[in-house]
Amino acid sequence: MLLTRLPLLALSLLLLLSAVSGFSQTPVDSRLDSPASNDTDFLAAFSSASAEWGSGIPAVIEQAFRECFRTYIINGKILTLHLPFSENNERSALAGTTLAVPGGGKSNPAGLWDQIDVLLASDDFKKYVDELSNGHEELVVFDLRTRTWSTSRDWFTIGQMKAGTYPGLPHEPTILSKGSGIATPSIYNYLYGVGRLGIDCSGFVWYVLTSIATAGGLDLNRALSHYLGASSPDMAPQYIGTWFFDSRNKNLEIVKDEIRNLRPADIFVFRGPDGATTHSAIIQSIDLANGAIRYVQSTDDAEQDDRGVHESLINFDPAHPEMSLKDPRIIWHQRRTAPFVGEAGVDFWDDGQRYRAFPDVGGGFVVRLKLLQKLFDAPIKSGTR
Repeated sequence: MLLTRLPLLALSLLLLLSAVSGFSQTPVDSRLDSPASNDTDFLAAFSSASAEWGSGIPAVIEQAFRECFRTYIINGKILTLHLPFSENNERSALAGTTLAVPGGGKSNPAGLWDQIDVLLASDDFKKYVDELSNGHEELVVFDLRTRTWSTSRDWFTIGQMKAGTYPGLPHEPTILSKGSGIATPSIYNYLYGVGRLGIDCSGFVWYVLTSIATAGGLDLNRALSHYLGASSPDMAPQYIGTWFFDSRNKNLEIVKDEIRNLRPADIFVFRGPDGATTHSAIIQSIDLANGAIRYVQSTDDAEQDDRGVHESLINFDPAHPEMSLKDPRIIWHQRRTAPFVGEAGVDFWDDGQRYRAFPDVGGGFVVRLKLLQKLFDAPIKSGTR
Protein backbone atom coordinates (compact mmCIF):
# COMPACT_ATOMS: atom_id res chain seq x y z
CA MET A 1 0.00 0.00 0.00
CA LEU A 2 1.36 3.42 -0.97
CA LEU A 3 0.75 6.11 1.65
CA THR A 4 1.92 9.66 1.01
CA ARG A 5 0.91 12.80 2.86
CA LEU A 6 0.76 16.13 1.03
CA PRO A 7 0.19 19.63 2.39
CA LEU A 8 -3.40 20.81 2.06
CA LEU A 9 -4.02 22.38 -1.37
CA ALA A 10 -0.48 21.61 -2.53
CA LEU A 11 -1.57 18.52 -4.40
CA SER A 12 -4.50 20.31 -5.99
CA LEU A 13 -2.20 23.09 -7.13
CA LEU A 14 0.27 20.64 -8.63
CA LEU A 15 -2.49 18.93 -10.58
CA LEU A 16 -3.82 22.28 -11.77
CA LEU A 17 -0.39 23.43 -12.89
CA SER A 18 0.21 20.16 -14.72
CA ALA A 19 -3.08 20.49 -16.57
CA VAL A 20 -2.52 24.10 -17.53
CA SER A 21 1.09 23.63 -18.63
CA GLY A 22 -0.05 21.34 -21.44
CA PHE A 23 -2.08 24.16 -23.01
CA SER A 24 -0.39 27.44 -22.13
CA GLN A 25 2.70 28.91 -20.60
CA THR A 26 0.63 31.66 -18.95
CA PRO A 27 0.75 31.42 -15.13
CA VAL A 28 -2.51 30.38 -13.49
CA ASP A 29 -2.15 33.27 -11.03
CA SER A 30 0.21 36.23 -10.89
CA ARG A 31 1.37 35.03 -7.49
CA LEU A 32 3.04 32.12 -9.25
CA ASP A 33 5.73 34.55 -10.44
CA SER A 34 6.79 35.28 -6.85
CA PRO A 35 10.17 33.76 -5.92
CA ALA A 36 10.33 31.12 -3.20
CA SER A 37 13.21 29.32 -1.55
CA ASN A 38 11.85 25.89 -2.45
CA ASP A 39 8.77 24.18 -3.79
CA THR A 40 7.28 23.69 -0.33
CA ASP A 41 7.52 27.40 0.47
CA PHE A 42 6.13 28.22 -2.97
CA LEU A 43 3.08 26.01 -2.53
CA ALA A 44 2.52 27.10 1.06
CA ALA A 45 2.51 30.75 0.02
CA PHE A 46 0.08 30.10 -2.82
CA SER A 47 -2.32 28.12 -0.61
CA SER A 48 -2.23 30.57 2.30
CA ALA A 49 -5.66 31.65 3.52
CA SER A 50 -4.65 35.28 3.01
CA ALA A 51 -4.43 34.66 -0.76
CA GLU A 52 -8.21 34.27 -0.81
CA TRP A 53 -9.35 36.03 2.36
CA GLY A 54 -6.86 38.89 2.67
CA SER A 55 -5.96 39.99 6.16
CA GLY A 56 -8.12 40.10 9.23
CA ILE A 57 -10.12 37.73 11.37
CA PRO A 58 -11.88 35.81 8.53
CA ALA A 59 -8.45 34.87 7.13
CA VAL A 60 -7.22 33.72 10.55
CA ILE A 61 -10.33 31.55 10.96
CA GLU A 62 -9.86 30.14 7.47
CA GLN A 63 -6.24 29.26 8.20
CA ALA A 64 -7.20 27.51 11.45
CA PHE A 65 -9.93 25.66 9.55
CA ARG A 66 -7.53 24.50 6.82
CA GLU A 67 -5.20 23.07 9.47
CA CYS A 68 -7.92 20.49 10.11
CA PHE A 69 -7.49 18.89 6.66
CA ARG A 70 -4.70 16.87 5.07
CA THR A 71 -4.37 15.24 1.67
CA TYR A 72 -2.90 11.76 1.28
CA ILE A 73 -2.29 9.31 -1.53
CA ILE A 74 -3.49 5.91 -0.33
CA ASN A 75 -3.41 2.95 -2.70
CA GLY A 76 -3.12 5.33 -5.60
CA LYS A 77 -6.15 7.40 -4.58
CA ILE A 78 -5.92 11.09 -3.75
CA LEU A 79 -7.94 11.58 -0.56
CA THR A 80 -8.40 14.70 1.56
CA LEU A 81 -9.28 13.83 5.14
CA HIS A 82 -11.14 15.89 7.73
CA LEU A 83 -10.07 15.79 11.36
CA PRO A 84 -12.66 13.44 12.84
CA PHE A 85 -15.06 14.39 15.59
CA SER A 86 -14.05 12.78 18.86
CA GLU A 87 -15.53 13.33 22.31
CA ASN A 88 -14.78 11.77 25.67
CA ASN A 89 -17.28 9.05 26.57
CA GLU A 90 -19.43 9.51 23.50
CA ARG A 91 -21.35 6.24 22.91
CA SER A 92 -20.41 4.85 26.32
CA ALA A 93 -23.96 4.28 27.63
CA LEU A 94 -24.06 0.56 26.72
CA ALA A 95 -20.31 -0.11 26.66
CA GLY A 96 -20.00 -0.99 30.33
CA THR A 97 -16.94 1.24 30.59
CA THR A 98 -15.80 4.77 29.90
CA LEU A 99 -14.67 5.57 26.38
CA ALA A 100 -11.97 8.17 26.77
CA VAL A 101 -10.27 9.58 23.68
CA PRO A 102 -6.64 10.74 23.40
CA GLY A 103 -6.43 14.40 24.35
CA GLY A 104 -10.04 14.42 25.47
CA GLY A 105 -11.17 15.85 22.13
CA LYS A 106 -9.23 19.06 22.82
CA SER A 107 -5.86 18.42 21.12
CA ASN A 108 -4.55 20.84 18.52
CA PRO A 109 -4.72 19.72 14.87
CA ALA A 110 -0.94 19.45 14.32
CA GLY A 111 -0.57 16.96 17.17
CA LEU A 112 -3.57 14.96 16.00
CA TRP A 113 -2.25 14.75 12.43
CA ASP A 114 1.07 13.44 13.78
CA GLN A 115 -0.83 10.62 15.47
CA ILE A 116 -2.96 10.01 12.40
CA ASP A 117 0.18 9.76 10.25
CA VAL A 118 1.45 6.95 12.48
CA LEU A 119 -1.91 5.18 12.42
CA LEU A 120 -2.24 5.32 8.64
CA ALA A 121 1.27 3.88 8.27
CA SER A 122 0.47 0.91 10.54
CA ASP A 123 0.18 -2.73 9.49
CA ASP A 124 -3.34 -2.80 10.93
CA PHE A 125 -4.48 -0.01 8.63
CA LYS A 126 -2.89 -1.79 5.67
CA LYS A 127 -4.91 -4.90 6.56
CA TYR A 128 -8.03 -2.74 6.80
CA VAL A 129 -7.42 -1.24 3.34
CA ASP A 130 -6.80 -4.70 1.87
CA GLU A 131 -9.98 -6.05 3.47
CA LEU A 132 -12.10 -3.24 2.04
CA SER A 133 -10.57 -3.86 -1.38
CA ASN A 134 -11.14 -7.63 -1.57
CA GLY A 135 -14.22 -7.54 -3.81
CA HIS A 136 -16.44 -9.20 -1.19
CA GLU A 137 -19.52 -7.81 0.46
CA GLU A 138 -19.17 -7.95 4.24
CA LEU A 139 -19.85 -6.18 7.51
CA VAL A 140 -17.09 -4.28 9.29
CA VAL A 141 -17.63 -3.93 13.04
CA PHE A 142 -15.68 -1.45 15.17
CA ASP A 143 -15.37 -2.12 18.90
CA LEU A 144 -14.81 1.23 20.59
CA ARG A 145 -13.93 -0.46 23.89
CA THR A 146 -10.95 -2.34 22.48
CA ARG A 147 -10.24 0.00 19.56
CA THR A 148 -10.30 -2.93 17.13
CA TRP A 149 -12.25 -3.96 14.04
CA SER A 150 -13.53 -7.26 12.70
CA THR A 151 -15.50 -8.51 9.71
CA SER A 152 -18.43 -10.82 9.07
CA ARG A 153 -19.88 -12.29 5.89
CA ASP A 154 -22.99 -13.65 7.57
CA TRP A 155 -25.50 -13.42 4.76
CA PHE A 156 -28.51 -13.15 7.08
CA THR A 157 -27.15 -10.12 8.95
CA ILE A 158 -26.03 -8.51 5.71
CA GLY A 159 -29.54 -9.04 4.34
CA GLN A 160 -31.04 -7.46 7.45
CA MET A 161 -28.86 -4.41 7.09
CA LYS A 162 -29.78 -4.04 3.43
CA ALA A 163 -33.43 -4.23 4.44
CA GLY A 164 -32.98 -1.38 6.91
CA THR A 165 -32.39 -3.24 10.18
CA TYR A 166 -29.18 -1.95 11.71
CA PRO A 167 -27.29 -4.70 13.60
CA GLY A 168 -24.76 -2.49 15.41
CA LEU A 169 -24.70 -0.96 18.88
CA PRO A 170 -23.64 2.60 19.78
CA HIS A 171 -20.22 1.36 20.94
CA GLU A 172 -20.01 -1.19 18.10
CA PRO A 173 -20.78 0.77 14.91
CA THR A 174 -21.25 -1.53 11.94
CA ILE A 175 -20.56 -0.73 8.30
CA LEU A 176 -21.57 -2.59 5.13
CA SER A 177 -18.54 -2.79 2.84
CA LYS A 178 -18.91 -3.57 -0.86
CA GLY A 179 -15.25 -4.58 -1.11
CA SER A 180 -14.66 -1.97 -3.80
CA GLY A 181 -11.78 -0.15 -2.12
CA ILE A 182 -10.93 2.57 0.33
CA ALA A 183 -12.67 5.97 0.40
CA THR A 184 -12.67 8.96 2.73
CA PRO A 185 -15.72 7.80 4.75
CA SER A 186 -14.13 4.40 5.40
CA ILE A 187 -10.90 6.07 6.55
CA TYR A 188 -12.94 8.31 8.83
CA ASN A 189 -14.57 5.21 10.31
CA TYR A 190 -11.14 3.71 11.03
CA LEU A 191 -9.77 6.89 12.61
CA TYR A 192 -12.89 7.18 14.75
CA GLY A 193 -13.25 3.52 15.70
CA VAL A 194 -9.64 2.39 16.07
CA GLY A 195 -7.62 5.57 16.46
CA ARG A 196 -10.24 7.33 18.60
CA LEU A 197 -8.57 10.49 17.31
CA GLY A 198 -10.25 13.79 16.69
CA ILE A 199 -11.58 17.04 18.10
CA ASP A 200 -14.97 17.82 19.59
CA CYS A 201 -17.13 20.86 18.89
CA SER A 202 -15.95 23.04 21.76
CA GLY A 203 -12.33 21.94 21.31
CA PHE A 204 -12.46 23.07 17.69
CA VAL A 205 -14.12 26.41 18.48
CA TRP A 206 -11.54 27.02 21.21
CA TYR A 207 -8.72 26.25 18.79
CA VAL A 208 -10.11 28.82 16.34
CA LEU A 209 -10.52 31.41 19.10
CA THR A 210 -6.95 30.89 20.32
CA SER A 211 -5.74 31.21 16.72
CA ILE A 212 -7.45 34.60 16.44
CA ALA A 213 -6.06 35.69 19.79
CA THR A 214 -2.52 34.61 18.86
CA ALA A 215 -2.73 36.58 15.61
CA GLY A 216 -3.66 39.63 17.69
CA GLY A 217 -0.87 39.13 20.20
CA LEU A 218 -3.01 37.62 22.98
CA ASP A 219 -2.39 34.29 24.75
CA LEU A 220 -5.98 33.23 25.33
CA ASN A 221 -5.04 30.09 27.26
CA ARG A 222 -3.00 32.16 29.70
CA ALA A 223 -5.65 34.85 29.98
CA LEU A 224 -8.44 32.42 30.89
CA SER A 225 -6.60 29.50 32.54
CA HIS A 226 -7.54 30.69 36.05
CA TYR A 227 -11.22 31.04 35.12
CA LEU A 228 -11.17 27.58 33.57
CA GLY A 229 -9.56 26.06 36.66
CA ALA A 230 -6.56 24.83 34.69
CA SER A 231 -3.30 24.15 36.52
CA SER A 232 -1.34 25.87 33.74
CA PRO A 233 -2.05 27.70 30.46
CA ASP A 234 -0.99 24.60 28.49
CA MET A 235 -3.76 22.64 30.19
CA ALA A 236 -6.47 25.25 29.55
CA PRO A 237 -7.91 23.59 26.39
CA GLN A 238 -8.60 20.41 28.39
CA TYR A 239 -11.07 22.32 30.55
CA ILE A 240 -13.08 23.76 27.68
CA GLY A 241 -16.52 22.31 27.03
CA THR A 242 -19.82 23.51 25.69
CA TRP A 243 -20.49 24.71 29.25
CA PHE A 244 -18.04 27.56 28.60
CA PHE A 245 -20.32 29.02 25.92
CA ASP A 246 -23.29 29.30 28.25
CA SER A 247 -24.85 32.75 28.04
CA ARG A 248 -24.24 33.25 31.78
CA ASN A 249 -20.45 33.12 31.35
CA LYS A 250 -19.12 36.55 32.35
CA ASN A 251 -16.41 36.29 29.66
CA LEU A 252 -19.03 36.33 26.91
CA GLU A 253 -21.29 38.97 25.47
CA ILE A 254 -24.73 37.90 24.29
CA VAL A 255 -25.33 39.03 20.72
CA LYS A 256 -28.88 39.64 19.52
CA ASP A 257 -29.07 37.09 16.76
CA GLU A 258 -30.21 39.38 13.96
CA ILE A 259 -28.01 38.94 10.91
CA ARG A 260 -26.93 42.59 10.88
CA ASN A 261 -25.43 42.18 14.36
CA LEU A 262 -23.22 39.20 13.52
CA ARG A 263 -19.50 39.27 12.78
CA PRO A 264 -16.68 36.76 12.31
CA ALA A 265 -15.69 34.85 15.48
CA ASP A 266 -19.22 35.02 16.90
CA ILE A 267 -20.29 31.65 18.21
CA PHE A 268 -23.52 29.80 17.49
CA VAL A 269 -24.66 27.87 20.55
CA PHE A 270 -27.32 25.15 20.40
CA ARG A 271 -29.35 24.03 23.42
CA GLY A 272 -30.76 20.75 24.62
CA PRO A 273 -34.29 20.25 26.00
CA ASP A 274 -33.18 21.23 29.51
CA GLY A 275 -31.67 24.50 28.30
CA ALA A 276 -28.08 23.32 28.65
CA THR A 277 -25.61 24.07 25.88
CA THR A 278 -25.05 21.01 23.69
CA HIS A 279 -23.14 22.19 20.61
CA SER A 280 -21.11 25.16 19.38
CA ALA A 281 -19.91 26.45 16.00
CA ILE A 282 -18.09 29.61 14.93
CA ILE A 283 -18.87 32.16 12.21
CA GLN A 284 -16.12 32.62 9.63
CA SER A 285 -17.69 35.26 7.38
CA ILE A 286 -20.87 37.23 6.76
CA ASP A 287 -21.64 38.46 3.25
CA LEU A 288 -24.45 40.99 3.65
CA ALA A 289 -24.48 41.89 -0.04
CA ASN A 290 -25.04 38.35 -1.27
CA GLY A 291 -26.95 36.97 1.71
CA ALA A 292 -24.52 34.31 2.91
CA ILE A 293 -22.99 33.24 6.22
CA ARG A 294 -20.19 30.68 6.42
CA TYR A 295 -19.58 28.97 9.73
CA VAL A 296 -17.29 26.10 10.66
CA GLN A 297 -17.75 23.32 13.17
CA SER A 298 -16.83 19.81 14.28
CA THR A 299 -19.59 17.24 14.63
CA ASP A 300 -20.32 13.69 13.52
CA ASP A 301 -24.09 14.22 13.23
CA ALA A 302 -23.65 15.03 9.56
CA GLU A 303 -23.63 13.46 6.13
CA GLN A 304 -20.84 10.97 5.50
CA ASP A 305 -18.43 13.36 3.76
CA ASP A 306 -19.08 16.14 6.30
CA ARG A 307 -18.33 14.24 9.51
CA GLY A 308 -15.65 15.87 11.63
CA VAL A 309 -14.49 19.41 10.94
CA HIS A 310 -16.35 21.00 8.03
CA GLU A 311 -17.81 24.22 6.68
CA SER A 312 -21.53 25.00 6.81
CA LEU A 313 -23.55 27.65 4.99
CA ILE A 314 -26.58 29.86 5.61
CA ASN A 315 -28.46 31.90 3.02
CA PHE A 316 -30.73 34.85 3.77
CA ASP A 317 -32.47 37.66 1.91
CA PRO A 318 -29.96 40.55 1.70
CA ALA A 319 -32.88 42.97 1.80
CA HIS A 320 -33.70 41.86 5.33
CA PRO A 321 -30.57 41.84 7.49
CA GLU A 322 -32.81 42.49 10.51
CA MET A 323 -34.06 38.89 10.42
CA SER A 324 -33.30 36.67 13.38
CA LEU A 325 -31.47 33.42 12.82
CA LYS A 326 -34.60 31.76 14.20
CA ASP A 327 -36.64 33.04 11.26
CA PRO A 328 -37.72 29.94 9.26
CA ARG A 329 -37.17 31.85 6.01
CA ILE A 330 -33.43 31.65 6.59
CA ILE A 331 -31.93 28.60 4.88
CA TRP A 332 -29.45 26.52 6.85
CA HIS A 333 -27.84 24.15 4.35
CA GLN A 334 -26.13 21.85 6.84
CA ARG A 335 -27.95 18.52 6.91
CA ARG A 336 -27.81 16.38 10.03
CA THR A 337 -27.79 12.59 9.83
CA ALA A 338 -26.64 9.68 11.97
CA PRO A 339 -22.84 9.26 11.96
CA PHE A 340 -22.95 5.70 10.59
CA VAL A 341 -25.13 4.55 7.71
CA GLY A 342 -28.13 2.63 9.00
CA GLU A 343 -28.11 3.99 12.55
CA ALA A 344 -31.21 5.62 13.95
CA GLY A 345 -31.61 9.18 12.75
CA VAL A 346 -30.88 12.34 14.68
CA ASP A 347 -33.54 14.59 16.17
CA PHE A 348 -33.20 17.48 13.71
CA TRP A 349 -32.73 17.27 9.96
CA ASP A 350 -30.71 20.47 9.60
CA ASP A 351 -28.84 23.00 11.76
CA GLY A 352 -31.64 25.54 11.41
CA GLN A 353 -34.19 23.22 12.93
CA ARG A 354 -31.74 22.45 15.70
CA TYR A 355 -31.04 26.15 16.33
CA ARG A 356 -34.77 26.93 16.56
CA ALA A 357 -35.50 23.94 18.81
CA PHE A 358 -36.58 24.17 22.44
CA PRO A 359 -38.00 27.70 22.35
CA ASP A 360 -39.40 27.22 25.86
CA VAL A 361 -35.81 27.33 27.19
CA GLY A 362 -34.63 29.99 24.76
CA GLY A 363 -33.51 27.99 21.72
CA GLY A 364 -30.18 28.69 20.08
CA PHE A 365 -28.25 31.89 20.72
CA VAL A 366 -25.09 33.76 19.74
CA VAL A 367 -22.22 34.82 22.00
CA ARG A 368 -19.00 36.79 21.51
CA LEU A 369 -15.80 36.39 23.52
CA LYS A 370 -15.15 39.76 25.16
CA LEU A 371 -11.36 39.41 25.13
CA LEU A 372 -11.36 39.35 21.33
CA GLN A 373 -13.47 42.45 20.78
CA LYS A 374 -10.53 44.84 20.76
CA LEU A 375 -8.90 42.83 17.95
CA PHE A 376 -11.52 44.03 15.47
CA ASP A 377 -9.95 47.48 15.61
CA ALA A 378 -6.34 46.25 15.69
CA PRO A 379 -4.01 44.80 13.04
CA ILE A 380 -4.20 41.02 12.66
CA LYS A 381 -1.37 38.84 11.42
CA SER A 382 -3.46 36.47 9.38
CA GLY A 383 -0.62 34.15 8.45
CA THR A 384 0.57 33.40 11.98
CA ARG A 385 -0.22 30.83 14.62
